[in-house]
Amino acid sequence: MRTPLVPSASAPDPATAALRAQVREFLRQQIEAGAFTPGVDTWLTRWDPDFTRALAERGWVGMTIPVEYGGHGRTFMERFVVTEELLAVGAPVAAQWVADRQAAPSLLRYGTEQQKRRFLPGIARGEICWAIGMSEPESGSDLASVRTRAVRVDGGWSITGTKLWTSGAHHADAFFALARTAPLDPAHRHDGLSQFIVLLDSPGVTIRPILSMSGDHHFNEVQLEDVFVPDDLVLGTIGDGWTQVTSELGFERSGPERFLSTFTLLAATVDEVAAGRIPADPRIGAQVGRLIGLHQMSTAVSEALERQESAEVAASVVKVLGTATEGDIADLAEELRGEDAPAGYTALVAAGAMQRPGFTLRGGTSEILRGVIARGLGMR
Repeated sequence: MRTPLVPSASAPDPATAALRAQVREFLRQQIEAGAFTPGVDTWLTRWDPDFTRALAERGWVGMTIPVEYGGHGRTFMERFVVTEELLAVGAPVAAQWVADRQAAPSLLRYGTEQQKRRFLPGIARGEICWAIGMSEPESGSDLASVRTRAVRVDGGWSITGTKLWTSGAHHADAFFALARTAPLDPAHRHDGLSQFIVLLDSPGVTIRPILSMSGDHHFNEVQLEDVFVPDDLVLGTIGDGWTQVTSELGFERSGPERFLSTFTLLAATVDEVAAGRIPADPRIGAQVGRLIGLHQMSTAVSEALERQESAEVAASVVKVLGTATEGDIADLAEELRGEDAPAGYTALVAAGAMQRPGFTLRGGTSEILRGVIARGLGMR
């Protein structure tokens, strides 16, 4: 029996529509007040702790964290609505992104009571920032081949290895490091992996910048040299790292950032067409259609996650198609940009084009994700 490509979705909820209107009004006021300038790829590149705290004050960070841990106890769909609106205007959300999207759900699922009470309230207040410690040199998305090792020592673990493409590590307080705690068994490559909460100000942590083509700094290389992690910062169960990581990736693969990172470019392009400065082009409508479809799929995946259902296939489809779509939008905007376009539009297009090479470096190559889709649909 094949897995349905798209999970079932419910009818629109008037309550989420009202929330969407509130967020739009807040963002309009922020832009008019000059609090931020809309951009592209802002969940990776725009780090603004003040804006994050302003969101937290309104209860729009840590929305799905239970009230007992300092959160707001709201639904995945309410969080989805807020997230879409933030991305659609290119708001600077990188400071809270990984902590809210991945760290908090993982802590809730696998963390100890002590870990939850230590980290979750700060995440909900917009005060604790997180990064992802998965990818490594020569590993890419083949997480089973990670070379970072954790060795048992008195009172904890000593971790040595290198993590690559670690967005925001130079700002973050911590990350989940995936490390091998048992020798590699070629017949069971996913066994023997574990996750650790590494505080990034720990002795032995060295963070080196990796600059993008535009000169922006959000990627990093993080070197761990005999970094001590106490037992109380082990995440989940030793040896269950693969199961935990694949669960964590479910929260990031289908997010609206996968197709809304360059939405501001598309919106600005439509405005330029309306003003007569750029000729109408049917490819613009084609991209709008793709975004509508991806929005529907991403919404359905979020509802499935709220029901605690598996949606790995649809999530992988959203990531593959979303990554392609955001790049295609950047390419189209660059092609259609005219000499009479205003400076703001020209700068936005340039930023989108310069970020284009980074789109393929987001936690999962297209080839591997296509394999996930094929297996889920019973094609091999």
